[in-house]
Amino acid sequence: MAPQQYKLKYNPVEVEKPGSKVEAEVEGVTDCKVLLVNVKGDLKAISPRCTHYGAPLVKGVLTSDGRITCPWHGACFNTSTGDIEDAPALDPLVPFKCTHKDGGVYIEAEEAALKAGRRLPKSAAVAEAITPNDHVLVVGGGAGGLGAVEGLREGGFKGKITVLSKEAYPPIDRTKLSKALLTDISKLAWRTEEFLKNELHVDFQTGTEVTKIDHEKRTVTTSDGKTWSYTNIVLATGGTPRELPMPGFKGLGNVFTLRGVSTAKNIVDATSGGKKQVVVIGSSFIGLEVANALSKNHDVTVIGMESAPLERVLGVEVGNKARRILEKAGIKFKLSANVEDAVSSLVAPGKVGGIKLKDGEIIPAEVVILGVGVAPETTYLKNSGWQLEKDGSLVVDKNFAVKGVPNAYAVGDIAKYPYVFLDDAPVRIEHWNVALNAGRAVGRLLAGPSSNAGNTPVEFIPVFWSALGQQVRYCGHPATGFDEVIIKPDGAPDDKFIAYYAKGDKIVAVATIGTDPVMIKAAELLRAYKFPSKTEIQQGVDILALPI
Repeated sequence: MAPQQYKLKYNPVEVEKPGSKVEAEVEGVTDCKVLLVNVKGDLKAISPRCTHYGAPLVKGVLTSDGRITCPWHGACFNTSTGDIEDAPALDPLVPFKCTHKDGGVYIEAEEAALKAGRRLPKSAAVAEAITPNDHVLVVGGGAGGLGAVEGLREGGFKGKITVLSKEAYPPIDRTKLSKALLTDISKLAWRTEEFLKNELHVDFQTGTEVTKIDHEKRTVTTSDGKTWSYTNIVLATGGTPRELPMPGFKGLGNVFTLRGVSTAKNIVDATSGGKKQVVVIGSSFIGLEVANALSKNHDVTVIGMESAPLERVLGVEVGNKARRILEKAGIKFKLSANVEDAVSSLVAPGKVGGIKLKDGEIIPAEVVILGVGVAPETTYLKNSGWQLEKDGSLVVDKNFAVKGVPNAYAVGDIAKYPYVFLDDAPVRIEHWNVALNAGRAVGRLLAGPSSNAGNTPVEFIPVFWSALGQQVRYCGHPATGFDEVIIKPDGAPDDKFIAYYAKGDKIVAVATIGTDPVMIKAAELLRAYKFPSKTEIQQGVDILALPI
């Protein structure tokens, strides 16, 4: 159907200044709006809601270079093209051509596009045009691997793409495993196998484990004995949950480490049939998210070695704010504690009955979930003679190219890359949002000169969030540590505050609860190198009032 012209209904005063934005009604289409933004005096119209979780973009952050960022999770879009500029969104927005006539503003659009509010990524390749002698092989079917695939195709790559994934399903939104213990693949999947095959022309191999990579011959061997050759390879195998070495954690039933859909199903099964005594070992994000999800129906205790939850990342004061919020939901904490072992149940031999601490105390437990961190999943590289860091990661450059290995790239949990916003300090960030961004950057890089994104990865600020009774939002990365946390406003309640993390007089990260879109504005200011100093923050600067 050909595009039609639709008049927009809105208050012109609300969008007369550069940097302003407003939701405009589309006359003639029931319950339909677009987002109208003023970028340097030019009005642009795009879909009004983020394609990630549907946040209203009118409450987001608009920059002078035409980026609109979601107020919740940091997904960023180009207001001229609708294209994605930052994870975690997968689908671009729909842009609409604006024209001025008869004293009003009109857009050209198809009604279906108006109602859809998004468009699927377009592949520059068609099956008949694939060039098999140019082959990108992606190892890993998670966020980093999907980002690489979509970056390649969006960037114009017409060669062959193969993904080797150990998982039995296509890429999923893994955050829903810990935040909601969701186990329905149809509700978890980011992309269907049909879309990957028929729209992006990707040979996506599920249930395929890589055992060896010969980077000199550019071949990959899988556990079924097959050999795959490649022109370029992208490693995106993520992390493996750490386990506790004590015998009880290895031999007793109802002890779980959450990684994939199958373990989430096992946890759901183990906690069915009435209220259970659940112990979560580990007081960082994954452990706390699972504890929060289970606290609605069960008695939950969190055991942690830190003096406050999330202390290593967010510091003691913010960690204790999160603790108090979770305690209101009924969660109990045992902190500064060391675990000795898991002990057997007396009424159900062979299953866990409690967790014994070093001081002799036993915490009753019918179900135990370990959230004690992850390690880079690079065992297949150890078997291949690759040079790994002590933690099992790979050192990469600003383009995510593996140092010392030609035609190889690594993204996500396994990659230690120079973080430009901290003077190129090497960092390894365990978050799928970072993996998705890095994967997309590598894909566009490998797409070559035809990529409309250029051949240099776009610098991005890591953005995190966590469901802990309240939504905790965080941006930046204090890779070299922080020496002070400034909480604003003074005396702020646990459910509404801003925390600024300072290294010297420089702010390196920001965490918030209940103050959207402060964290997103902070991320954009950090990206633009325009963030106020610690001294200015202490003097009361309002970052929401600062231009970008």
